[in-house]
Amino acid sequence: MKLFISADLEGTAGVCCWPETDPDNKAYPYFASEMTEEVRSACVGAVDSGVTDILVKDAHDSARNIRPDRLPEAARIMRGWTRGPQCMMDGLDESFGAAAMIGYHTSAATNGNPLAHTMDTKNDHISLNGALMSEFMMNAYTAARRGVPVVLVSGDAMLCETARALVPSITAVAVSEGLGNASISLQPAVAQRKIYEGIKKALSLDVSKCLIALPDRFELVIRFHEHFKAYKASFYPGAEAKGMKEVVYRANDWVDVLKFMLFTL
Repeated sequence: MKLFISADLEGTAGVCCWPETDPDNKAYPYFASEMTEEVRSACVGAVDSGVTDILVKDAHDSARNIRPDRLPEAARIMRGWTRGPQCMMDGLDESFGAAAMIGYHTSAATNGNPLAHTMDTKNDHISLNGALMSEFMMNAYTAARRGVPVVLVSGDAMLCETARALVPSITAVAVSEGLGNASISLQPAVAQRKIYEGIKKALSLDVSKCLIALPDRFELVIRFHEHFKAYKASFYPGAEAKGMKEVVYRANDWVDVLKFMLFTL
């Protein structure tokens, strides 16, 4: 089996404020190291489960956070951004048997993580077919379009809860829990061990049960902080303004939704 791993930083154990995720901040190296070790734990667990080919997509900020030398030899890593519509799932195709998401966080307009957001911090929230959309939801649909089941997610507790609602058979590993503007996290070694055990469990089960069906249609609504960003986005072909700060886009093809977000967020 080939395994695809998409890795973010805001859902990594211990992270509780934006400077810790900023490469220019002195606190960043420690948390980038923890991100690396959590991804490594998932990779090692996968290798120990018989996986021989892993592609890791570094999917935070510059996409240059994970130390490649800490990964097992079976893992390749995509650093940097292609600027294509799959974004955090770039590199994924139909040849992969399963996908995992490490270090993920709750969506904008939720209180499950002090750093809750969806794609950027310039929007209040994004909804898809009437439900708040997280980066997990967005990327799970991208995987589903490729026929790839998402078998594992790690991150904050609220994200794990919403992931189970979308993918009932997923293995979810909560390494932190948001509390107001604070975060309660597992000790790093414990978080890494739970991720290692989680991927082994996930890959021992029938992974096909984690493959979700795409909706027949999509209605995406973005509410921006600033009215002029909604005005600008409303000029994207097929989009329309919805009030002063919102823009709505409707499509039958998930790729069209991804393209809309690529050019408007």
